[in-house]
Amino acid sequence: MNDLFSPYKIKGLELKNRVVMPPMCQYSVGDKDGIATDWHYLHYVSRAVGGASFIIIEMTDVEPDGRISDYDLGLWSDEQIPALARIVEACHSYGAKVGIQIAHAGRKAEDAAEPVAPSAIPFDVNWKTPRALSTSEVKEMVEKFRKAVKRAVQAGFDAIEIHGAHGYLIHQFHSPLTNKRDDEYGKDLTKFGREIIEAAKAEMPDDMPLIMRISAKEYVEGGYGIEESIQFAKEYKEAGVDMFDVSSGGEGPISAFGKPGTHAAYQVPLAREIKAALNIPVIAVGRLDDPTLANAVVGTEDADLVAIGRGMLRNPYWALEAAASLKKETTLPRQYTSGF
Repeated sequence: MNDLFSPYKIKGLELKNRVVMPPMCQYSVGDKDGIATDWHYLHYVSRAVGGASFIIIEMTDVEPDGRISDYDLGLWSDEQIPALARIVEACHSYGAKVGIQIAHAGRKAEDAAEPVAPSAIPFDVNWKTPRALSTSEVKEMVEKFRKAVKRAVQAGFDAIEIHGAHGYLIHQFHSPLTNKRDDEYGKDLTKFGREIIEAAKAEMPDDMPLIMRISAKEYVEGGYGIEESIQFAKEYKEAGVDMFDVSSGGEGPISAFGKPGTHAAYQVPLAREIKAALNIPVIAVGRLDDPTLANAVVGTEDADLVAIGRGMLRNPYWALEAAASLKKETTLPRQYTSGF
């Protein structure tokens, strides 16, 4: 019987436990050049010291206008590689493996003078109306993702996560709400995502897992649900995804029609259904900060890994304290043994 502190392996990624620090934007690139700063170094390395086995660096964008804000990380230039490599090397020294989330915000690029999207549909009346990408520009965007993944591999990351959730560009393409195109990328809503997956895999070592974050449910009228997300996730699996990071929402303003839950583990059923339907490993997310609950998600095989977001923002040593409360063995930093 596995638990939160059982080791886990997927392809060449070997983890000492099932505790994941999920990608959470820090909006902390003061020079607006996409280069990780000392804040990012301290933020991520402290969680490696704190016992997390797998740290996924926040949304890192493939071009300047793909950022949510100008304070986000980027991998559109070789100049951005060294600062990320420094974080990876330090996390490795404390026993953690590191992934990175590669993304483009699409119509949700708040600081872009003219955001781009599959179709010229704004997020709501308070947001800029995006420009629809031409067919040739969509193909160029796939190439930008490929180059960003290549740089991530050069930086020494252990896994790549493609961001296909939360209303960002890939999600915009596979959602009927936001993709009204009449070209090949409108007739086949998963074509853009599949091409990015295939491009990423071409740059990755064979033993490196490719993870994809998806929104398994939309929360607006006319939005897709779990049955539809199982179908597009199946296509992404066939294209090369090794594991899904299962979240939800982000495609539109939250309304009374489909307000997401706020209770503990509210998204775990979505992860469970994706895992069962596709026979593929999944990461569960969403208010799993209680160690007993997180342990149960793994023990009941609802998910293979558990992402602890807000809990790790509050406490870099969440994993060490969870092990103590659950009476599980874990590797403690020698300097902290007297505290446990």
